Amino acid sequence: MPSLDLDKLSDFVEEWWDKSALPSLCEFVEIPALSPSFDSDWEANGYLDAAVNTFVAWTRSLPLKGLSVSVHRLKNRSPLLLVKIDGDEEGEVLFYSHLDKQPEASGWSEGKGPWKPVIEDGWLFGRGSVDDGYGGYAGILSVLALQDQGISHPTCRFLIETGEESGSPDLSYYLDELESVLGIPDLVIVLDTGGIDYDRLWVTESLRGIVAGTLSVKVSSVGVHSGHGSGVMPSSFRLARQLLSRIEDENTGEIKPEWLHIEITDKMREQATKIIEMNSESTDDFPLLDGVQKQVNDPLDIFLTMNLSPSLSIIGADGIPSIQDAGNVLRTNTDLKISIRTPPGISAEKVAVKVQELLEKDPPNGAHVSAKMTEVADGFLSPELPEKLSDMLTKSGKKFYGNEPMSLFIGGTIPVMAMLQSRYPDSKFIITGAGGPGGNAHGPDEKLHIPTAKKVTKCMAATVSAAVR
Repeated sequence: MPSLDLDKLSDFVEEWWDKSALPSLCEFVEIPALSPSFDSDWEANGYLDAAVNTFVAWTRSLPLKGLSVSVHRLKNRSPLLLVKIDGDEEGEVLFYSHLDKQPEASGWSEGKGPWKPVIEDGWLFGRGSVDDGYGGYAGILSVLALQDQGISHPTCRFLIETGEESGSPDLSYYLDELESVLGIPDLVIVLDTGGIDYDRLWVTESLRGIVAGTLSVKVSSVGVHSGHGSGVMPSSFRLARQLLSRIEDENTGEIKPEWLHIEITDKMREQATKIIEMNSESTDDFPLLDGVQKQVNDPLDIFLTMNLSPSLSIIGADGIPSIQDAGNVLRTNTDLKISIRTPPGISAEKVAVKVQELLEKDPPNGAHVSAKMTEVADGFLSPELPEKLSDMLTKSGKKFYGNEPMSLFIGGTIPVMAMLQSRYPDSKFIITGAGGPGGNAHGPDEKLHIPTAKKVTKCMAATVSAAVR
């Protein structure tokens, strides 16, 4: 059995990205394949289907062995593409990416636009280039590169959806529909993130989850003149503030319930310290007004707080008139949209139940209180990779980037990650990608750093070769 030649692998990926993947990706950029949330007529417009068909045509043009392609269309749900490449070794690898896009946005540079692919100085400009059109191309080419050298590889499946930018509302239905086909992957590779520079492969270690909903505090049936009722009738705002203090210390911002925290391990601290040393701006990018102080000040504490700790934010309110419209009337109710970021590894469903119980029990002054959590998504905590996978990831990262891969912690939430991990709790995960500074995903001048896309492809090829059982 031949051993993997990393130099030959590099040459192959460079050639096929330039002559095959990049031209097709440019065709994809031209398609205004808005995610269903941004195009109510997506089915009639047919752009999502066009994006899928473009990728399918490219895939079928490749000299892949053991290839099968199927497009799935559940009623009233955005299409999903499933590509399978049979392996000659035991093992199952599942790649995930998506083909739907964010809206156009304004402010593109002169000569550029969302549906106009432009290659300039190593970048491909256009909507969907880095988020996440390139992902499927990188994954497919990583397997083709192994076949080019006759390297054994496990069976690889590519799950490519068209609703990720809408929160993946249809994906769970497809996962149910295709459960017997997908099986249980040993390794899940998601090519939809990136890092804080382009000098190394960044592997996402964790994501925070989210529990959000409405806290409603009602005290009266009609408004009462403040000259008559104030000081006697309880203020719904004061009572809401009291209830929030059950979750958050109003003086420090510290989250009180122990069940909203995880242990910050020494390994997490060490990894966070390395990231801070490499990029000190990652803990200082806050547009505070002059004189406004942060809740935490030490760079390490800032990093851990924004990525691994729980937080509470009030992001909306009802029942409170604008200042211009406010009269001297005691309001009947205060409704607040609360958003709680949960640490990775904590069940958001359990947190939602506990938050509701905590806020609704023993209401102050007998107020009518409800706390309905309507947005609930787990975070993500990557399980440790087997030694042979970790070693190959390190080896290929050093070879193609010149530096070892590094872990990345992200304070936001990617619902699809929680969905996949809940489906495959025993699988290993590699979450990485070509995103990085200047990529402008979702914004004007979105662009893919082509050299990084190639390096990601090379690293994934090497890693898949080590994913056999």
